[in-house]
Amino acid sequence: MENIKWRTFLKDVFICSLGAYGGPEAHYGVFTDQLVVKKKYLSEEELVELIALTGILPGPSSTQTIVAIGHKTGGPLLAFLTMLVWALPVLTLMTLLSFLSQFLGNMNLSQDGLRYIGPMAVGFIVVAAYRIGRKVVKDKITLLLLIMGGVTTYFIRAPWIFPLVLIIGGVVSIITSGEKNLWNHVKLNPPWKYLIAFGFFALGSLLLKLLWDNQIINLFESFYRYGYLVIGGGQVVVPMMYSELVEVNQYMTNQEFLTGFGLVQGLPGPMFSFSAYAGGMAARGGSTLTQVLGAVVGGIAIFLPGLLLIYFVFPVWENLKRIKGIKVSLKGITAVAGGLIAVAAIILMQKSGFVYDNIIVMIITVALLLTKKIPAPLIVVAVLAAGFIL
Repeated sequence: MENIKWRTFLKDVFICSLGAYGGPEAHYGVFTDQLVVKKKYLSEEELVELIALTGILPGPSSTQTIVAIGHKTGGPLLAFLTMLVWALPVLTLMTLLSFLSQFLGNMNLSQDGLRYIGPMAVGFIVVAAYRIGRKVVKDKITLLLLIMGGVTTYFIRAPWIFPLVLIIGGVVSIITSGEKNLWNHVKLNPPWKYLIAFGFFALGSLLLKLLWDNQIINLFESFYRYGYLVIGGGQVVVPMMYSELVEVNQYMTNQEFLTGFGLVQGLPGPMFSFSAYAGGMAARGGSTLTQVLGAVVGGIAIFLPGLLLIYFVFPVWENLKRIKGIKVSLKGITAVAGGLIAVAAIILMQKSGFVYDNIIVMIITVALLLTKKIPAPLIVVAVLAAGFIL
């Protein structure tokens, strides 16, 4: 039974990876549709709690969320397999594209065919925001917190604002609850080995870089650092990568960087997979093996800190939730998270442009998701086809 369940779960993760376009917020829309509504691996509340938890942690937030769902469903091993199924297909593709970058740059690949991917992603987010909003808005306070989270992050797009508003939501919830004896004792038993490994790689790679000028070690240190300095997913890490890889080290040209970034926008899966392309590009000039190694190191190093942190935090999180104060704070934290997801739809739609065909694509996507008749990957295929045909 467990084997079938694992296989079924990993198949569902793969379906999520095929439909996951447009950054963490859009990915949550796909997770809500496939893992919550269709398959009921967890409830909407549990998903929003995980989104809030990964919103406070450094690393690729949607990847950490789906890995945590794997951990919840089948423990550390299933969590690791979840990570592979979720990220490996697009990492492999981005590695291959690092060899084709000049060819793609010369071809001037038209982005027109991908023009409806943005509005489709907005449709996923709208449905997720609607479903999540219904669950997290329980009274006037939670409604105000949802609006506060949305409005604040709409006007302030800095990475530090996301964890800050989530924490404020939790504090407000505790202050306004009026409940007594909030801080009961709970035995936590944190798996310290994962936190030790996290620190070991951070300090070890830095020391190695100082002692030994080796390109692959330099790349590992850079990408591992991107992985633990970023809160809020792939869009946040890109400016940091750009300044170091293009402006400082000149591993690639501005055009090559933008070609890779444009391609990853049009591919499903985590945005952090861009690191395989960037690592491969940075390791050019030597042998094919060196370039593949650069891509592999970039891909592993950027995901590793987030993976180690979720392995450390998730088992503790399950126990932490038994503390009354934490349970009360989650009401406010999840309400704010609902606001962040709702405002992501507005920002994405602005980027896509409020033109009538984009609005039609968004409305059709929302309608198809709410009827639950057509699987997410088929919606994606139809939207891609429409982009190239029309």
